[in-house]
Amino acid sequence: MTPESVAWWIAAFLLLLDLVIRTTAIIVIPRNRRPTAAMAWLLAVFFIPFIGVFLFLLIGNPRLPRARRRKQDQINEYIAQTSEHLHFGTLRPHAPGWFGPIVEMNQRLGALPLSGDNGAHLISDYQESLDAMADAIREAQDYVHIEFYILQSDDSTDNFFRAMEEIAARGVEVRVLLDHWANRWKPRYRATVKRLNAMGADWQLMLPVQPLKGKMQRPDLRNHRKLLVVDGKVAFLGSQNVTASTYNLPKNIKRGLNWVDLMVRIDGPVVLSVNAIFLSDWYSETDEVLEEIDIAHADIGSGNLDCQVVPSGPGFEVENNLRLFLGLLYAAKHRIMIVSPYFVPDEALLLAVTAAVDRGVEVELFVSEEGDQAMVYHAQRSYYEVLLKAGVRIWMYRKPYILHTKSLTIDDEVAVIGSSNMDMRSFGLNLEVSMLVRGEEFVSEMRAVEDKYRSLSRELTLEEWMQQPLRSTVLDNLARLTSALQ
Repeated sequence: MTPESVAWWIAAFLLLLDLVIRTTAIIVIPRNRRPTAAMAWLLAVFFIPFIGVFLFLLIGNPRLPRARRRKQDQINEYIAQTSEHLHFGTLRPHAPGWFGPIVEMNQRLGALPLSGDNGAHLISDYQESLDAMADAIREAQDYVHIEFYILQSDDSTDNFFRAMEEIAARGVEVRVLLDHWANRWKPRYRATVKRLNAMGADWQLMLPVQPLKGKMQRPDLRNHRKLLVVDGKVAFLGSQNVTASTYNLPKNIKRGLNWVDLMVRIDGPVVLSVNAIFLSDWYSETDEVLEEIDIAHADIGSGNLDCQVVPSGPGFEVENNLRLFLGLLYAAKHRIMIVSPYFVPDEALLLAVTAAVDRGVEVELFVSEEGDQAMVYHAQRSYYEVLLKAGVRIWMYRKPYILHTKSLTIDDEVAVIGSSNMDMRSFGLNLEVSMLVRGEEFVSEMRAVEDKYRSLSRELTLEEWMQQPLRSTVLDNLARLTSALQ
C-alpha cells in the first residue's frame, strides 16, 4: 500500500468510528436521563468525541453499583416491615391538608415513618456544636455512631476526639464512617486514622474507590451525610463536618475563608430513624448487620415536634430530596426561606420557586457572596437573573465566610434541615440525609437563625446584577452547562 492509501484508510476508519460514536450516543445517553443532563452529555460527545466518551464511561452512570442498590432495597424493606404497625409518639393535631401526602411520599421512597413527641434544638455556633456533640458522646453507655462526610482530628475537634477516646476506654462501642474521597487527600487524614486506631474505634471508609480491593463505583459519588447517634437516645444532624472551620486547607486559610454551619440536636423517637440511616450505611460498607441495635422501641422526647428523616442518593431509584423540596415549595402559602450554599436547580425546582412568587408567596434565598468551588459558584450565579426578575430576594452572606447551612422553611409550621444542598449534585450524586420537622416552635428557631444570616448579608438587586461584565456571564453559563453532566 502506498502512504496515500494508508492515510486514506485511516481517515475513513476515524470517520466511521466518529459516526458510530455519535449514533450510539444518541441511542444510549438519553435513556432514563433528564433532558438537560442528556443534552450536556451529547454536546460533550459531539464536540470532543473521544474525551467525551471517556468521561461518560467514567462518570456517566449516576447510580451506585447494582449490588449496593440491592442492599438499599433490602434495608428499606426491613425498615418498612419493622415500622409497619408501630406508632412512634403522638402526632400534632390539625396538620395542613398537604402535609399527610408529603409524609406518605417520603415513607414510600425512603421507608422511614413520621414520629411525634420529639425535641429538636438548633446550634448555630460552629465550635459550640462540636463541643455539644462531645458532651453527648461522653454520656454514652452502650454505643456511639458517628458518620460524617469529613472527619479530621485538629485543634477545633480535639474535644470531640477526646470524648471518643474516653468512652472507648471504658468499653463503649465507637463506630465511625467517613467518606473516602473527601478525607483521603485532606491534610489531617493520616493523623485522624492514627487516632481512631489508637482509641480502638471501629471505623470504615464510605464509598471507597479501591479497585485493587474490588471496591469501585463512579469516582465522584460521595456520602455527604453528617450525623451522630448516642445510645439511640440523642442524635445530631445538619450541615457541619467534624473539622476546623477552615477545613485545614492552606488555600482556605490564605483567603481567610471560614464555614458557617447549622446543626440540630434531637431526642425522641426520630433518633431511631437517624440511627437507621447509620445502620444502613454501615451494612452497605461492611455487610455487617448490627442486630443488637433496636430501631423499633423509642423513648419519648423532650418536645412535641413531628419529625421524619428522609434519606436520598444514588442508591435510590428517584431523587427523594428533590421530591420533598418540590412538594413543600408547591404547598407554601405565605413564605419560603431557602438557605443553600450551592443552589443549582433543575428545571422542576426553578419552576417551583418562581411559581411560588407568582402565587404571591414571599421567597428569599440565602447564598454566599464568595464561593469555595469555582464551577458550582459560577453555575449558581447563572440563575440569579431569572430568580431576581421573578421576584426572589437574594441575600449574599458576606465574605470571607462561606454560608454552608442547608435548610428550607415553609410558612410558620414546617422546616427541613440536613446535609442536602439544592443542586444537581445533591439530588443525583450524593448520599444525603434531611429531616422534615413540623412545629411552630422549631420554625421560630429557624427564623431567628435566618434573621441573623440576613443581618450579616447584603441583598443582591437586579440593577446590580445586570451590570455584570460579559466575561462573567459567559463563564457562568459555561459552568451551568457542565453542572448538568450527571
